[in-house]
Amino acid sequence: MPITPASPAPANVASLGRVALVDDDDLFREALSLNLADEGYDVITFARGAKALAYFAQGGEADVVLLDWRMPEIDGIKVLHRLRESGVDVPVIFLTVLSDQIYEEAALAGGAIDFVEKSRSLPILLRRMQLIIEGRKTPVPPPAQPGPPPALKIGHLELQLDGCRAFWRGKSVDLTLTEFKITMELAAKAGRDVSYREIYDLARGAGFIAGYGDVGYRSNVRAFIKRIRQKFKAVDETFDRIENYPGFGYRWLDDRG
Repeated sequence: MPITPASPAPANVASLGRVALVDDDDLFREALSLNLADEGYDVITFARGAKALAYFAQGGEADVVLLDWRMPEIDGIKVLHRLRESGVDVPVIFLTVLSDQIYEEAALAGGAIDFVEKSRSLPILLRRMQLIIEGRKTPVPPPAQPGPPPALKIGHLELQLDGCRAFWRGKSVDLTLTEFKITMELAAKAGRDVSYREIYDLARGAGFIAGYGDVGYRSNVRAFIKRIRQKFKAVDETFDRIENYPGFGYRWLDDRG
């Protein structure tokens, strides 16, 4: 399948990262790719989801994917599912005209990092991309001395900080990096309440603006917590350590038995 070459960053600007833009709207795709290139990104574009999937299947790489929802043949949510099923964990931002909350929740549940309406201004999109890309590029310092990987243990929970792996009653829990960070924050403050805003900032970066204000970031946090609970229950159906404090946030119940 033919692939549109990446638009290089200007010669006097170091590339901020590679963006894969997947959208069947030719005019929108061209305009946004040029704007992103002007800002310093390398951009590779695809008019169909199948072409994007083929690119990643052949070993192609990107720092972030901007993905449209409504596309012919294979829609955006199917593209996301197939990427995750094939082990491609590149961050995905849905960029769409669909504003109903049900679409945002479905995108987050499917493994997307963010959901941005096309009507939002370019600076907002750029800021969200910057937070995501910089977060992935932040190096993890090696341990000062050789030895067993550091771990946080709270009751039946074990979080291995080297590799970001979670275990419950000795069984591995398949958490994403963001889910691991949220679980670690709650567990480290076991018995104390952690606000929706604290959890949202942990997932998105401090000062990140939710698409729906207070309602938006709370909905995002609820979606994250729902997935985390489901994954723990998959290895232990009696799991009940995460408790909601209505109107404020969540707490990890202190259980060191």
